Amino acid sequence: MPADFFIDTKLGIVFSKAVGTCGRPEIIDHMDRLQRHPDFRPELNQLFDFRGVTRVTFTAGDVRALATRNIFSGHSRRALVVESDSHYGLARMFEAHREMEGERGITIFRDMPSALSWLSLAAEPDPGLFHQLATAAPAGD
Repeated sequence: MPADFFIDTKLGIVFSKAVGTCGRPEIIDHMDRLQRHPDFRPELNQLFDFRGVTRVTFTAGDVRALATRNIFSGHSRRALVVESDSHYGLARMFEAHREMEGERGITIFRDMPSALSWLSLAAEPDPGLFHQLATAAPAGD
């Protein structure tokens, strides 16, 4: 499972993280599992950490299709953290498509401290909360 999450109800945020190969199937699976989670509410904020993604398999059509499906409220703040230029470009494309749908709460960041500040969070989540990711990504991803 290269994209996983946990929900902090006290902080009102979904912490999501992707590692290894990430594409449309992984993000759809992530969204489906998140939407079914008993603690999920559309008005939660989200911090999605893509820094561990080593390969993306998105096409421009995939990004457009993912942007048409939204499980968060238009009032949610969603920070996407990426490192590479290509990942930044895909994230910006997603952000632009969501803006065309009327959503203004997505911002792309190149570093975690800026994303944390924008979401008014004191610290990054404990990496141990994503322990399944470390064992789920195949070697070489």
